Amino acid sequence: MRKKIAVIGSGFSGLSAAAYVSKDGHEVHVFEKNTSAGGRARNFRTANGYTFDMGPSWYWMPDIIESFFADFGKKSSDFYELVSLDPQFEMVFSDGTMKIPGHYGEMRDLFENMESGAGKKLDDFMADAQYKYEVGMKDFVTKPCHSWLEFVSPKIAKSALKLDLLTNFQRFVRKYFKNPKLITLMEFPVIFLGAAPKDIPALYSLMNYGGYKLGTWYPMGGFSKLVDAMAEIASENGAEFHFDANVEKITVEHQKASSLLVNGQEIKFDAIIASSDYHHTETQLLSEEYRNYKESYWETRVFAPSCLIFYLGFKEKISNLKHHTLFFENDLDLHTTEIYEDKKWPTKPLFYACCPSKTDPGVAPEGCENVFLLMPVAPGIEDSDQEREKYFHEMITRLEKHTGSEHLLSKIEYKRSYCIKDFKEDYNAYQGNAYGLANTLSQTAVLKPSLRNKKVKNIFYTGQLTVPGPGVPPSIISGKIAAIEATKNQ
Repeated sequence: MRKKIAVIGSGFSGLSAAAYVSKDGHEVHVFEKNTSAGGRARNFRTANGYTFDMGPSWYWMPDIIESFFADFGKKSSDFYELVSLDPQFEMVFSDGTMKIPGHYGEMRDLFENMESGAGKKLDDFMADAQYKYEVGMKDFVTKPCHSWLEFVSPKIAKSALKLDLLTNFQRFVRKYFKNPKLITLMEFPVIFLGAAPKDIPALYSLMNYGGYKLGTWYPMGGFSKLVDAMAEIASENGAEFHFDANVEKITVEHQKASSLLVNGQEIKFDAIIASSDYHHTETQLLSEEYRNYKESYWETRVFAPSCLIFYLGFKEKISNLKHHTLFFENDLDLHTTEIYEDKKWPTKPLFYACCPSKTDPGVAPEGCENVFLLMPVAPGIEDSDQEREKYFHEMITRLEKHTGSEHLLSKIEYKRSYCIKDFKEDYNAYQGNAYGLANTLSQTAVLKPSLRNKKVKNIFYTGQLTVPGPGVPPSIISGKIAAIEATKNQ
């Protein structure tokens, strides 16, 4: 039976859901409050010729993204050119830098040179991580998680101990490596999962495999090329996009959602998939009696960080800067403690610099540089222009020291900041979080916010605050799961 289905929001999970539901033959309408698709992965172009990706910049787990295209008889190469980065990135420490090679053999040599025997241990770590990746990303995270019974299968049962769900990631890494820099390198990927390494299950060593072993990539033209490709696929299958379309209310009749109020206009639907912020959808669009969770529930959840971001256009090239650079001169544990426990602005922050113009000259005017600075911060803290500027100057100073460049401030011809207030304004993000709900053990699988509204038969949630969790590939998977659920006979 053909249904009329609304998708609220056009982030990766919304785009994915729209593509799958429309492919299944349903009438699909995507409502996006902003002027373009992509959610946190939108881009913008300045009057003086810079193109900035606003959010994701690490293209990891290319096979998971490729599987999305394959479901529609396509390949990523039909839409954009994918370039392998070598080095994948550079890490800046207080006593020097470390380049992470694009080729695994060279990475193995790097480990061995830094710690005797670490090359073989890296092989062992990656073999274990590959197993978790193949089970975790292809079986574990594809469940709708209505019940633990979904995980009762011979394959998952056989894999249970090897998945290391009850071991924390920090302890797991230290089983293999002793060198502090190698430990920091191996712990870094789980920052994307929204919690400190000591609070993340060792299952997520799969991130190391999905990133370091499968490589770090870049889509020429920017990460928004993936957004454009997914939107094009959804449109080709009949999905209709509505921009500047603010959803104000979901009307429920007889335990079923009947319509959306969009820019003051009531539109009837057979089912609704909310890729919008879960907390916002429940507290602002639904009446209290139809909500899955009370406010007290959200107050006790562990959220991933927010970010302080600066989009910078430099009128000169910056030497000695790679596409991706991690500034880890300070202590990772201190920064994560101040995010997750102290919930305050960091005293000795780590940060990240992305310079896509090193790989892709098209994102900046000729002879210029496109730079994106990102510093993780605790969600919900006070966000002011004064705080932003304080950390901006610290990051620029450290960038100058690392690159040997002088007077970088005088070379900036475009500057825009983005932080907690902006995440709230643009995405209705709970407490201004940037990455969704942390993948802690107590917030894994069935313990995450439900994909399905428990009181209204035809409302489904997708994205970073529900299963399977934060990140681009998981969000794409989330959209597919929600699409399958929404098109079942209710």
